[in-house]
Amino acid sequence: MTPLILLGAGKIGETIADLLHHSGDYDLTVADQDPARLAPIAALGVKTVRAEFDGPAALATLLRGHAMVISAVPFYLTPTIADAAVAAGAHYFDLTEDVESTRRVKALAAGAKTVLAPQCGLAPGFISILAHAMTRKFESLRDVHMRVGALPVYPTNALKYNLTWSTDGLINEYCNPCEAIIDGALRETLALEEIEAFSLDGVAYEAFNTSGGLGTLCDTLAGRVENLNYKTVR
Repeated sequence: MTPLILLGAGKIGETIADLLHHSGDYDLTVADQDPARLAPIAALGVKTVRAEFDGPAALATLLRGHAMVISAVPFYLTPTIADAAVAAGAHYFDLTEDVESTRRVKALAAGAKTVLAPQCGLAPGFISILAHAMTRKFESLRDVHMRVGALPVYPTNALKYNLTWSTDGLINEYCNPCEAIIDGALRETLALEEIEAFSLDGVAYEAFNTSGGLGTLCDTLAGRVENLNYKTVR
């Protein structure tokens, strides 16, 4: 089995650990600084280790011997972990939405002998793959609008939002500039701006700019689409 280490045992990390463990394809280790988060994963029979992720030396020891590294930790640790993965000769995957961190991973990938694949979550990630697959069915493109929201079936709070991932990442998306293609040119727009309202199945929603959701689609579709944007739905 392939030796793989997952960094981060939060809600998303726990889900990833469960999927990988039951696939039977990986010799899985999960690391986190919080023993309480590791406990339910250890109960599955998965190897766990308590560790910090902010020191290059400690990371080098932690990653040694693993063919793959998955980072499910807050975005600000991304460059440090990606750099350690390259040094360890391991393939690297993360879920970050942070544009600047992704640019640093891409720069590392230029000289790496292993795969570095950032932005492997829902948005960015799956939504970008889906949108790109749909655009390939058209001879020409005018507008590509992507809308994603963590909308619970039974909302229990004032914002009607289901927080299943990093609070730091959520705030980051709501504060940083957003990439877009407008009239054929790559632009940066302001987060929380360009609010639009719509209804779906009789339910009213709003959508507004948030950062990072497009992934690398601005690069992929440059010269092919007149307008491309991403907004979060609430």
